[in-house]
Amino acid sequence: QVQPVESGGGSVQAGGSLKLSCTASGLTFHGYAMAWFRQAPGKEREAVSYINYNSGTTDYADSVKGRFTISRDNAKSTLYLQMNSLKLEDTAMYYCAAAGDPRPWTAENEYRYWGQGTLVTVSS
Repeated sequence: QVQPVESGGGSVQAGGSLKLSCTASGLTFHGYAMAWFRQAPGKEREAVSYINYNSGTTDYADSVKGRFTISRDNAKSTLYLQMNSLKLEDTAMYYCAAAGDPRPWTAENEYRYWGQGTLVTVSS
């Protein structure tokens, strides 16, 4: 059974950094596009960042552009999200998700496999 697993969440002060990881054992990782989504308390889940199967294409939500960097290591079947200059509004549960060829990449229903999430809390 394919079950991506996120890690790296935690509590950090505003302005700080965190790096999230997502491992996807059981998945032909290099054949899938990957993305990060997040859901803040009381809000709908939103797309954060996307990377295609060979890292040739990445994209970001406007709210995180210039602060977050998505990357992947296909040899390790691992997805990353480097988060810098964190803001209070970045507080959320972060999920990784896998899809064949999501169009648009922001559409949740395009993603077949989802992790259970890792919590990021940013405080002042």
